[in-house]
Amino acid sequence: MSVSDKMRVFAKKSSWIRQMFEEGARMKAEHGAENVYDFSLGNPDAPPPKAYSRVIKEIIEDTSPGVHSYMPNSGYPWVREAIAKRMSVEQEITVTKDDMLMSCGAAGGLNIVMKSILNPGDEVIILAPYFVEYGFYIDNHGGVAKIVATDDEFNLDLNAIEAAINEKTRAIIINSPNNPCGQIYSAKALGELGELLKRSEEKFDRVIFMLADEPYRKITFNNHKVPSIFKAYTNSIVISSYSKDLSLPGERIGYLAVHPSINDKPQLLEALTLANRILGFVNAPALMQRVVAELQNESVDIGLYAKRKELICNILTETGIEFNEPKGAFYVFPKSPIADDVKFVAMLQKEKILAVPGVGFGSPGYIRLAFCVPDEVIINSLAGFKRTMANVSKL
Repeated sequence: MSVSDKMRVFAKKSSWIRQMFEEGARMKAEHGAENVYDFSLGNPDAPPPKAYSRVIKEIIEDTSPGVHSYMPNSGYPWVREAIAKRMSVEQEITVTKDDMLMSCGAAGGLNIVMKSILNPGDEVIILAPYFVEYGFYIDNHGGVAKIVATDDEFNLDLNAIEAAINEKTRAIIINSPNNPCGQIYSAKALGELGELLKRSEEKFDRVIFMLADEPYRKITFNNHKVPSIFKAYTNSIVISSYSKDLSLPGERIGYLAVHPSINDKPQLLEALTLANRILGFVNAPALMQRVVAELQNESVDIGLYAKRKELICNILTETGIEFNEPKGAFYVFPKSPIADDVKFVAMLQKEKILAVPGVGFGSPGYIRLAFCVPDEVIINSLAGFKRTMANVSKL
């Protein structure tokens, strides 16, 4: 076989979302898109803010000499400066352009980080439920993913994390607001995690990084706030993108920033910049760098997602499906009413409702519903949820 054994295994592991996407396309062709209730993909459908169209038109018309030339691999200095100014407010600590670099989305940023910090066999803790790609990014650079469960409300389980840390631990990935459950880790929990990591660094005499994957930072509900990672821990790196808060996932534009006082900062930034180049990204897209620099205080209409969150939560409540209300992002991660989440997803599918089983996120017994869909998709799915739950009661 021409495909490597590892890639065949990876394809199987990553297949749930892809399978549901493909099944959704088939069902929409057969039954009509309006008759299929597809909650499988986290593809933001809110339009970019109005300022985006104005800014991109202005930038496209710029014909200055060298406007499309090579740039520093870390990105345009003035773009990084604009982002650092906004991050300084968010993180409650002064961040400068020299603490960060532009990346090809958060995925590119995470791969740059893994390339820079991992030696073969180093372990990275990921918290279930988790974004499935994390394991692949870690493996890309010789690392080993170590999965640790969160508690029943998807909060940090510090005892479980402490038990997982050993002499091979190099980092822990924090995703808050979380995909797939919408949880936001509290400042208190993050501070306690920071103290745990400090003690672990001393115990094992090695640097352990806290990596914060934050593409959903601006998408929060009911006045919930995303705490500062930099206030919680010094050896921390924030990785983010504009895929969600500006609705630009296809543009692959993101950034990362290291704590201003992070361990071995000059060497780390040099490694990150080199990784950006040698992984083939070279630099983040020039056009989109210039665009996002002008949109630091903009975001999509969060109220749109807040309304849809209420709609889907009302349906879950009405049909008796147990769930924790999401504090951010645009997902809800309800508990499957039967132990077999894959079977429950199949039951929903018979009602033309597409969800993703929790096993795909390292948390069997749950399902993910992405509510970044038109209101009518959510509203019109109610009858199908009711029929499915009626069938569950007959099992």
